[in-house]
Amino acid sequence: MASDNSAKMEGAHGDHILVVFDEAKTIPAATFDALEGAMASGECYALAISTPGEPQGRFYEIQRRAPGTENWWVRHVTCDETIAAGRMNPHYPAECEALWHGTESSAYQNRVLGEFASSDEEEVIPLAWVEAAMERWEIWRKSGTQLLLTCVGVDVARSGEDKTVIALRSGNVIMSLIYGEAKQDTMATARQVARILAHNPGAYAMVDVVGIGAGVVDRLRELRRQDGVPYRVDAFNAGVSTKLLDISGEFGFTNCRSAAWWSMRELLDPANGHYIALPKDDLLIGDPTATHWHTGLGGRLQIESKDQVKKRLGRSTDCGDAVVMSFWKERVGKARPVTASLNFEARRVPGGIEISELGEEHDADVEAGRVRRHGPFYDPNRDGGGSDENPFIF
Repeated sequence: MASDNSAKMEGAHGDHILVVFDEAKTIPAATFDALEGAMASGECYALAISTPGEPQGRFYEIQRRAPGTENWWVRHVTCDETIAAGRMNPHYPAECEALWHGTESSAYQNRVLGEFASSDEEEVIPLAWVEAAMERWEIWRKSGTQLLLTCVGVDVARSGEDKTVIALRSGNVIMSLIYGEAKQDTMATARQVARILAHNPGAYAMVDVVGIGAGVVDRLRELRRQDGVPYRVDAFNAGVSTKLLDISGEFGFTNCRSAAWWSMRELLDPANGHYIALPKDDLLIGDPTATHWHTGLGGRLQIESKDQVKKRLGRSTDCGDAVVMSFWKERVGKARPVTASLNFEARRVPGGIEISELGEEHDADVEAGRVRRHGPFYDPNRDGGGSDENPFIF
């Protein structure tokens, strides 16, 4: 059964009934209550299974044996049991400890230890919001919807083991992430981005211009399409000031980095109804929850710098920064991001045909494992071009 209306869940009766609550942490209490009627007679059972999340909701109450849930039998599957059953790589906990800045993080507690844990109050974006966005991405992937590329967010590697990361965004969907090599040559990055833009005439690039990223921006602005038209390239300078305010219109920001990350927070906030979709990726889970914020001078909101995050974590949040930049556009005044509703059923592609928008060279990168192809794409160059009437674009 699937419905947003708990009243429609009522009326299930029979001598033998099994009710299964999958991903039970996301199911509202009203749905649990509506299905209680099915337990009134006969041989009836209910099974509620889920990974843990925030310590709230009916599933959490069942797990902590709250009053009124005594008729539930509770079973917590531990990390050691999961490893012993062959369902988790023995090295995974140690890898996640490094990835998610320790064993006390909410991401590690939820996903490795199977414990309920609240997001850190200093985290820019709560883990639950990121997980919800990744569930929406799965809905998009399974729908077979093909999308036109809107923006290419490029976080250029600076030094050491940092990696260049490219985020491909269509409307409010991050379709895919491309991970470059450590110390990747800036000209190679520029050529890579240019290939993507060449196959997507309506798309633009948002490139980190700080440090060696300036070389990527300069080279992209020198390049031209085959018809002589220059590529659309915007430079993202994290340190410059901005007049942008938060969605309430009350708070300003110390710099563009702070404004961009906070804007991403507002887009992911379920109360704002933007329904952002993010690909399932371990780094992308960790980056938003690893980045902290505080109130700076004059009451302005400040996100810790990339260098501060790297010093604390031992790695750079390249993946999160690429995604944040792909959604960034300087707006003077109040931040009111406009994105489309994810009505995938209305935009279903017959057969769910998967088409890459990056061309043959990208296909070779996919086969070599250098690119994570996450879902279906729409390519106007291979399918007769797009238009405002095309039902498959935002």
